[in-house]
Amino acid sequence: MDIIQHGDRVKVTQGNKEFTGVLMPSATDFVVIKLESGYNVGFAPHTVAVTLVEKAIPVAERKPSRPLLPDLPRLAIVSTGGTIASKIDYRTGAVTSQFDADDIIEAIPALGEIANIEGKLLYNVLSENISPERWSELARCVYDQIRAGVEGVIVTHGTDTMAYSAAALAFMLTVPVPVVFVGSQRSADRPSSDNVVNAVCAAVVATSDLAGVFVVMHENASDDTCLVHRATRTKKMHTSRRDAFRSVNASPVARVHYAERSLEVLSGYVPRRTCDLSVNPSIEPKCALVKFYPGASPDVLDYHISRGCKGLVIEGTGLGHVSSEWIPHIRKATGRAPVVMASQCVNGRVCDRVYDTGRDLLEAGVIEADDMLSETALVKLMWALGQTSDPHEVRAIMKNDVAGEISVDHSRTQKTFEALP
Repeated sequence: MDIIQHGDRVKVTQGNKEFTGVLMPSATDFVVIKLESGYNVGFAPHTVAVTLVEKAIPVAERKPSRPLLPDLPRLAIVSTGGTIASKIDYRTGAVTSQFDADDIIEAIPALGEIANIEGKLLYNVLSENISPERWSELARCVYDQIRAGVEGVIVTHGTDTMAYSAAALAFMLTVPVPVVFVGSQRSADRPSSDNVVNAVCAAVVATSDLAGVFVVMHENASDDTCLVHRATRTKKMHTSRRDAFRSVNASPVARVHYAERSLEVLSGYVPRRTCDLSVNPSIEPKCALVKFYPGASPDVLDYHISRGCKGLVIEGTGLGHVSSEWIPHIRKATGRAPVVMASQCVNGRVCDRVYDTGRDLLEAGVIEADDMLSETALVKLMWALGQTSDPHEVRAIMKNDVAGEISVDHSRTQKTFEALP
């Protein structure tokens, strides 16, 4: 008689109800199985009977669970780790990255109904361990997948730094297909995991006629819709809620209806599959993001420059201000590296033409970040310095909209600011 083990397909009988799924590890004595929907359900052991349906196939012998279907598009899933690709380490109770692209496909069978899935494990780390150099590696990998003929790419990524990586790829890549970043706030083996809904909605976007780099995550606390955000406009707004991501200074591109697997366009401008594929992955990682606060010493600017920093982004107050004490230090810094001024405010635009301090900052050589998120401004500055070391060219890149990071039509707003006393 076979011993039932984790990974086996089992039937759980509780009274007159039956549940079939994969037996999962449990931190308690509860019986936990993963249903075909991808969700987990747990049972008190004394209330159920568990019978074996099918033994798990050893990893070395696993084969694709679904045959390739000629009517479905080719879709690549590039796994970088993060909570969507994590499980609980039952020795410690901590969430760890140990879940590759093939595991994701196996755990979410619905993906196979949308596309012929090709999995690639690029690296498997939590997102706080992803460095700018890895953005370049990821961009080249996505480029290679598209050049090989896939009609869309999903990048699974940890949510904490997903907006940085997505913005980086938006600058590095010009793509005629969708590249969709997706993650989950709760790991795949938790009953409240959002990985199934997010992954399926990401696949809907990745097989649509959109083009560009996007982030797809829950719209609200329910499991009915996800929003499609432009990569350069996305910010994580909550530490743990499933609807943590929002578009800033822009509308979401679209809404995905999970049950119907349909796409509802929300934005007036939606990029389509009309451009050629290209990649420019060079980047200068020696840049810093500095936050101004009342009483902050400007010595921090001198420190970064003395340590070889090639570019600075300052998060100023309001319209993009710092104390007068900072201005001589900024003037000194701009002689050696570009200095970009963003705002600590989530919404709105930097304008240093309204108050005297702002005008002094412009005279000192500061580059306004317009309505870019400070995180996006940092990534863009790294990328700009990877393309050129000429300060005038870097300034031009930072002031021009490259990947939807700046609202282009703001002449009325600018004139209003300039008319203020």
